[in-house]
Amino acid sequence: FCVEVSKQSSTELLHVGDERRSLSGLGEAGGWDYTSGYILQGMRETFIYPFFTRGRPFPLQLLFFGMLFCIYNGFLQGYYLIYCAEYPNDWCTDIRFTSGLLLFLLGMGINIHSDLLLRQLRKPGEVTYKIPQGGLFTYVSGANYFGEIVEWFGFAIATWSLPAFAFAFFTLCCIGPRAYHHHRYYLKTFTDYPKSRKALIPFVF
Repeated sequence: FCVEVSKQSSTELLHVGDERRSLSGLGEAGGWDYTSGYILQGMRETFIYPFFTRGRPFPLQLLFFGMLFCIYNGFLQGYYLIYCAEYPNDWCTDIRFTSGLLLFLLGMGINIHSDLLLRQLRKPGEVTYKIPQGGLFTYVSGANYFGEIVEWFGFAIATWSLPAFAFAFFTLCCIGPRAYHHHRYYLKTFTDYPKSRKALIPFVF
C-alpha cells in the first residue's frame, strides 16, 4: 500500500511540475524575449535620441531623477517578466500578445518618426519653437507623446503583466498633460496654428 501511494504521489508531483512548466511557457527565456522590447526602446532613448535633439540645455536634477525612475522601473519590469510571469506555450499566438506586439511596434514607429520631424524643425543652434508638420502632427500636437503611450500600452497588453500596465498608465498620466500644455502653448503662440489639430488623440482630444 505504501509503495502504491508513493508511486501515485510521485506521478501527481510530476504532473503538477509538467503543468507548471506548461503555464510558464517560455520560462526565463520567454521573459528575456519580452524584456528585449523594453530594453530596445530604452537603448534608443538613452544612446541615440539625445544625440539628435536640438534645443535648450537639460537640467541635471531632472536627468538624475529620470535615471532613478528608469533604473527602478527597468528592474521591476525585467524581474517580473523573467522570474514571476507565467505564460502558456502558445502565448505567442494569443490575441493579446499579437495585438500588443502590433501596437508596440506601431507606437515605436510613430514615436521615432515624430522625433525625426521635430528634430528637422530647428537648425543647429536654434532654440525657438516652430509648428511641427507632417506625419501624425497633421492631427495632433503631441504626436511623439501619442506614439510613446501607444507603445507602452502595447507592451502591457503583449506581456499581460501588472507592472507593465502600471508603467503604461504612469506614462499616460505623465506625458498626456504635457501634450495638452504644448497644444495650448502652440495655440497661444502661433496665430496660424491649425485649429482642427487635437492635443493628443487624433480626432478626439
